[in-house]
Amino acid sequence: MDEIKNDQEKKPLNWKKELFEWIKIIVMASVIAFCINTFIIANSRVPSGSMETTIMTGDRVFGYRLAYTFGQDPKRGDIVIFDHATGPASKKIHLVKRIVGLPGETVDIRNNKIYINQSEKPLEEPYLSEYMETEDYHFEVPKGSYLMLGDNRNNSADARYWPDPYVPKNKILAKVLVRYYPGIKMIR
Repeated sequence: MDEIKNDQEKKPLNWKKELFEWIKIIVMASVIAFCINTFIIANSRVPSGSMETTIMTGDRVFGYRLAYTFGQDPKRGDIVIFDHATGPASKKIHLVKRIVGLPGETVDIRNNKIYINQSEKPLEEPYLSEYMETEDYHFEVPKGSYLMLGDNRNNSADARYWPDPYVPKNKILAKVLVRYYPGIKMIR
């Protein structure tokens, strides 16, 4: 036993080898984090109150990038992170909104309610915290595209005001699953 202890005491610490091992660990952790953030998770900060009270101003959310990859299509009611040119300068930014209109549908907003495909019954939207007050609109959602609106309809710069109100499926980056700051909250 004393011989083993003496052998350990005799070996000097190899600082180069130790440093190299730490660098390998840091590089591997960085590569793993990059891959997760690029291919699996979308991280976004919500800068405005357009989704209140579901998601508040300044909240940070995680979205799942693979949610619509393997034959799954976005559904009405899903909250998504997407790229969209929103203004006259056509600057592309990440937005967070709720899907209201699906490909091929007509969406009418009349009398401050939403009607899908000329239905007599308005869309049920239990996530709205207040009565929507808006002008009447008519949308014909193209195949392969979606219509997005904010939950805070009275204070949301959404499809009603965009030059191109439709978001192609390939511009949807992720389905929002969880708010992680300030505090964890599952999003539905």
